[in-house]
Formats: sequence, C-alpha cells, structure tokens
Amino acid sequence: MSDHLYLEQFGNVHALPILHYRMEFAHLVREAFETVKPDCIALELPQTLEQQFLRGVRRLPEISVLAYHVGGQSVFLIIEPADPLIEGARLALENEVPLHLVDIDLDSYPSHPEQLPDSYSVQRIGLEPFYREVAKLYREIPTGEEDLRRERGMVYRLRQLSAQHERVLFICGMSHLERIRRDFDAPQAQPLTRTRREGITIFNLHPECCHEVLAEYPFLSALYETRRSPLPPEPASGGPSLRKSFNAFELILGGKQTIPEEEALAESVQRSAHRIGPEGELPDRQKIMLRLFLEAARHYRQETGDKVHFWQKRAFFRFARNYALLSRMLLPDLFQMLAAARGCLDDNFAYAFFRLAAHYPWQREASDIPTLRLSAAELWSATKRIRFRPREQVRAKGLSRLKMMNRKKEKRPGDWLEGFDDPYICSYPPEDINIEEYGRNLKRIGARQLSEEASKSEPFTSSLLDGIDMRETLRNVHEGKIYVKENKRLKSGVGCVVVILDEDKEGTKYPYCMTWLGEHEQESDMAFYATPPTDNIVGPGISRCEYGGFLLSYPPRRMVDVWHDPDYRLALGKGEHLLMAALDYSLEKDVVYAAAKPPRSFMKQHAARLGKRIIYLPLGSLSPVALKKLRAFHILYGRDKRDIAKDYVW
Repeated sequence: MSDHLYLEQFGNVHALPILHYRMEFAHLVREAFETVKPDCIALELPQTLEQQFLRGVRRLPEISVLAYHVGGQSVFLIIEPADPLIEGARLALENEVPLHLVDIDLDSYPSHPEQLPDSYSVQRIGLEPFYREVAKLYREIPTGEEDLRRERGMVYRLRQLSAQHERVLFICGMSHLERIRRDFDAPQAQPLTRTRREGITIFNLHPECCHEVLAEYPFLSALYETRRSPLPPEPASGGPSLRKSFNAFELILGGKQTIPEEEALAESVQRSAHRIGPEGELPDRQKIMLRLFLEAARHYRQETGDKVHFWQKRAFFRFARNYALLSRMLLPDLFQMLAAARGCLDDNFAYAFFRLAAHYPWQREASDIPTLRLSAAELWSATKRIRFRPREQVRAKGLSRLKMMNRKKEKRPGDWLEGFDDPYICSYPPEDINIEEYGRNLKRIGARQLSEEASKSEPFTSSLLDGIDMRETLRNVHEGKIYVKENKRLKSGVGCVVVILDEDKEGTKYPYCMTWLGEHEQESDMAFYATPPTDNIVGPGISRCEYGGFLLSYPPRRMVDVWHDPDYRLALGKGEHLLMAALDYSLEKDVVYAAAKPPRSFMKQHAARLGKRIIYLPLGSLSPVALKKLRAFHILYGRDKRDIAKDYVW
C-alpha cells in the first residue's frame, strides 16, 4: 500500500474517504483499486443518474454535464477527470468490474460551507492523519435529516453488495464515512426513495467554459488525464512557437497553414506531464504550478520577446503563497495565481498564463451531443472575477469586459494573411502619441541635466540666487556659512533624441531598418531598427515588432532614408548610425543619446566638428517599465487597418 493511501475497512468493504473534485483523491482511487483489487465498486451517487452518468464517463476525456430540473431550478453534475468518483467509475468500466451507485435521490442536498484543509496536505502527510483531522471537524457540525437518510440508504445498499461480493471498494465523502461505518453492523430497513427521475439530459461542455466551471483548473486536469495512460514521448524542447511568422513570399502568395495555437499548448501539457514526477506517482500540485509558470514564461517570451527574470519568478511564487495563506490554504487557486501573474509581471504574461491554465486539449465545441455554456455563478456560490487593465481609459460605469481575455484569433489558419495586400504601411496612432511624449520627456531630462552640470554654488552674501544648496552647506558646515545655488539657463534647446535599447552587435536580431516621415506638424520624423514585421503577425495586415533603437527628429518631413546615406558609412553599428543621423538633422546644438554605453570619443569629436553636443543618458537611469511599454509597436499594412487595430493590438 502507498504511503499516501488509507482505507477504512468494515466487513469486506474497503472504504476510501475523499474530498470531491480534488486531483489528489482521484489518484488515490487508482492506488486503492490496485491495492484492493475489488470485484465491485460502490460510489456515493444516486442510482437514478446511472444511465446518463455512465454515458458521460465513457465520453471522457471529453467533459460532459448532466442536467435536470428540481422545483424550477437546474441541477448540474460535471463529469471531469480529476474527480475521485469519476475516476472510480472509469476504472470499473475499463476493468469490467461491476459498478453500483448506492446513494439515494433527493431533491435537495445539504451544503456544508465549512473551511476544510487544503487537499495538498495529503501529498505531505498522507491520507490517514488528514482524514482524522477532517473527521473531527465534521463531528462538531450537527447532522441534518437529509444526510442521515442518505447514509442509512448507503448502508443498506452496502450490506447487500457485501453479501454478494468478496471485496467491495466504496468511494465516499469524508463527511459521511464515520457514521456509515458505525451503522454498518446494524440492520437497516430499505429506504423510501425515488427509483426513477425524468428529464436527465447530458451535454457537452463548451471549451470556453472549462476554466470557469471545472473544480480543478483545466491545465491540471489535462496533466492528470495525460498521466492516466502511458506517457507519449516528450516533445522536443524547441517545439512550435505561438508567434505567427511568415516570410515575404508567403505574405504575397497567401501564406501557408500555420501551426494552430492548440497544438503549441497541447505540447506544453505533454512536456509538463513528463516533468512533474515519475510515471505512476501522485502528482505534486506544487510542481504542476511551477510547470505552468515556466511554460507560460516560454510562451510569453515567444510572443513579446521579453524574458521573465528570476526576481519576477520569485515575486510571483511569494505573492501567490501569501495570498493563499490569507485564505487558509497551502497553495493558491487559479484566481490567486492570475492575480500574482498580473501584479508581479504584466497583463501580457497574465494572458499567457491564463491561456495555458485554461487549456484542456480534448474539449471541442463540435460534438455528438448538444453543447452547453455554463458560468461559475450557475454552479458555485463563491465566485470571483479578475479583470486585466485595458490600455485605454474606461469611461463607462464600472470596469469593461476583459480586454486581454478577448484577444481575437484566426478563424482558420492563414486567415490573417489576407490583410497584407496593401503595399503601403503606417503606424498605430496611440503608439505614436506615446513615443512622441516619451521623446519630449527625454528632452526635458537632457536639458535639466545640462542645467545641473552648469550650475554653481557659492557662499551666501547678498542674494539667495536660486535657493539654498543644502548639500554644499552641510558639506562645509565647519565653515559656518550658508551656500546658495545658481542654475544656469541653457541658451540652446535639445534637437533630436536617440534611444538605443539593444545595440545588436551581431546585426541579426533587429534586421528591419526603416525611416518614417511625420504625418503632421505635431509628429516627428523617425528612423529605427526593429524585428521583422513578418516574425509576429497579430491580426489581418497587422504586425507586432520590437524596437532595437530609434531616432526622433523634429520638425517633420525633412529626413531621407538614413540607412542608405553614404555620409554615415563610418558608423560602427546601428546605434552609431542613428546618432550620426541625429547630429546631422538636429536644428539645435544638443542631441540626447540614451543607451547602455556612452558614445565613443570619435562620436564626440564628430559632434564638435558639427557644432553639436551629445547629452548622454544611461539607459539604466530611465524607467524600465516605460521602456518596456515603448519597446513594442505595430505596423499596419494600409491606413484602413487603423479602424480595426484596436481589436488586435496588445
């Protein structure tokens, strides 16, 4: 017997105490089946549901919903793989062991809102001490008449099965098992109960509802389902990318069949199934959570180009753990993990995390039975909502619907390629506004830096000048004098702005070099180098790119194609190329240059020969959050794409 497993035995009945809809107990059912080798399995479910229930079990791994009406209200039973009762029924059908549903049918079942220990405790301490503690909690709760009726009915059926079979495996909720064991030896009368219920319908659950109505989030259920059978070979580490990329000929000719998003997500499930522990062992929920994070981080980097840093990973798990402890749980649920993903990283990572967590590979909308949409509010009383911050300000009352979750997808592979028939490209105006404002801000920072370098402090005599210099006064406190500061005013302004986010020394990461002219007087000319537009298609005629570096020059409509200008042939790298162009096109004396490294002395001498001056701003002194938001931009193939771009830009 496994160290985790524990069975209560009375007569020839081997009872497994469970918590419903928890993955750990579904695995313990498998261990109990292998240990007991029963010739009969009894489940805590009413016999009136048997026909449709077994039909739903046979449909697994596709998830089904049983529905019937009681007093004008709908009752739903989700048939999902990580539930111990469902696992017991599957084992019975797969091994041709008689299956019996021994509960009685009531119109209403009492609910117990008590706070139970986290089921992950079973992973650490085993089932026996866990069950003992839970049994103590239930002894303190008064037993209702409905529960007593159900337990007496189950005892009656168990006594019948005990007389007919040698070994009976009984899978029962922890709240009932202690009283069932106590009453098993006492004779019981046959209970008065409904023997038939009309109107029981089985539905296929819509795949978009899985994350909302399944008790275990879909990624965990998918891992459990994958590990029920012999594991397939582990996918290659490279695997398909979620980034839709094409070469120029494919865009012109209509493209090829792209790898569906579902295929990439399914490979993540298969890879994780191999890496959460040896085959046949109880899956560790903590390792599943880690694999979910790592796979989401891989998808996040594929789509955005941003790497998840170690400190972000540490902050995520620390935040999620503390959030779980606030609700007296050991590990966080999906809502808490999403809150941690959004708070410790950003909305794009939270979307990648949610998309994978909500993925269940076997569920499809098309089915041989009707498909049903369900919401959490229709099933569970304690529901929570999480909303991602939209890019634009919400003007209506309350918050808008999840924008990040409604990211549009291709209706069919290659559908978005039909929007690349326009030979003209343009930018996305909201991003233009952001980058222009950032350029103006860098000009202010550069001007302030020059002003501070030119300022001087002197002992106070007759004028306070621009105010008291506290630093210099404290430094010379032994003199007993007060120092005042005089800020020099710049006679010239700042002209062009150059920002180098990545020097791209090898010249392969950002091969796309472009010069754009401003469309109106409030927009500057721009030259930049970036990732190719064909590397990341996010909509019909819409590409997502990442800046390696850019130049902003004002006033507009003066700049020619700087990348083919022979005057800049002495530049070493794309960053210097942009800096030389900035010195050439700037109408002011000063040029702001923001980069990880200062310009080499040759560039300073070149600026001096042109009567210009370079104001160097270390990239580390600028806000990394602002740079990250600025780094991604979108190229639209045709001005008509501006009307629909808001639905695809992220």
